[in-house]
Amino acid sequence: MPIEILLLEDEAAIREMTSFALSRAGYKVTEAADVDEAQAHLSERLPDLVLVDWMLPEISGIEFIRRLKRDDVTRDLPVIMLTARTEEDDKVRGLETGVDDYVTKPFSTRELIARIRALLRRTAGGDSDTELRVQDLRLNAESHAVFVGDSAIQLGPTEYRLLKFLMSNTDRVYSRTQLLDFVWGRNTYIEERTVDVHVLRLRKALAPYGFDRFVQTVRGAGYRFAAKSSKSSADVTSARLPSL
Repeated sequence: MPIEILLLEDEAAIREMTSFALSRAGYKVTEAADVDEAQAHLSERLPDLVLVDWMLPEISGIEFIRRLKRDDVTRDLPVIMLTARTEEDDKVRGLETGVDDYVTKPFSTRELIARIRALLRRTAGGDSDTELRVQDLRLNAESHAVFVGDSAIQLGPTEYRLLKFLMSNTDRVYSRTQLLDFVWGRNTYIEERTVDVHVLRLRKALAPYGFDRFVQTVRGAGYRFAAKSSKSSADVTSARLPSL
């Protein structure tokens, strides 16, 4: 089935141009001229990604995204904001609301399609598999729950996304910059050492069950989730918590 995109844009010319380009790129596009129309489409079928214009009639795109993020059904939908606003404060405001990426108007459809593909790659991270498993450690993508045997592990949302990404790509080493891109998103205003903090929080949550050893630091390279743990691997070391 083709990837489905909901396009919420009140300017007909931009909506038609964007829809045409996305359709030519192989996407199925559902158009909405206002929030009510978009909500009607969402009640019938969830898309794979949402494109939202910031300036909309009646309520803003930011408020619409807040509604999506408050709803358990739609909170995990990837969102790209289409906006003429370029100020840093506006971008920060959007990111805090839950926007995954920005495309500034006027934009090229080639850039938009590239951003869409990149975001879908980042957010795929194992969603095609209902459950990820490494030995007795299980991550259920539908319920957003992590178990060791019958015991549930309590993780924060960032630690959950980090674990999900690493378990989806076992034995591959990712730098801190790559993890920021794939787990936090490319337009994230945080430092690389933040990755170390969340890795250590993830290890702490996994430690009572012995799975902290699987989240490994590779000297000079980054982090990986080992499909098989080894305490004596020469290229692996534990990271220390950086001072903040």
